[in-house]
Amino acid sequence: MVEMVNEAKDVNSDQQAIAAVEHHHGQMLTRLNHLTRALVDAVESGKKSAEHDAHELLVEWCENDLIPHALAEESALYERARSRPEANLLVEGMLAEHRVITDTLEELRGAQGIRAAALATAIERLFAQHLDKENKLLLPFFVSQPDLSLVEAVEGLHEIVGEAHPHGGEHLHTTTETRLA
Repeated sequence: MVEMVNEAKDVNSDQQAIAAVEHHHGQMLTRLNHLTRALVDAVESGKKSAEHDAHELLVEWCENDLIPHALAEESALYERARSRPEANLLVEGMLAEHRVITDTLEELRGAQGIRAAALATAIERLFAQHLDKENKLLLPFFVSQPDLSLVEAVEGLHEIVGEAHPHGGEHLHTTTETRLA
């Protein structure tokens, strides 16, 4: 069997792309942790105004950052990996997690009080587990494949790499995450 090799693939650049994606994942999870904590604290304190504001900020962040990130991953990463038998089940599982996160967000929109805090916490925990799989399984899979380039897959997709450029540089992008930090 002849293995097709992408002569232009630069493993060092793919490693930099992994670092950029993982850094962005870390920023996203930190922001989600803060937003979830703010909602839980507001619910526990019984301050309806603070609960409303925290709920609104969390839903807005999910709509403007989390969901676009998931959609960008699906088109840029998952579709490429899904065509590989050795990654198909992983991708199917990750797509299922995206659906659960989206469905839970829909429930969160209309929830209040303890239910809202519980749904926010569920999103936070599922997202953390999901990122761990991406960082430890999916991204290294890309690097291990001689004919897949992570750099090419994420090039120009700030939803996936955030403000860090996959080649190690920086570009400017203002998101809800950076505005609210």
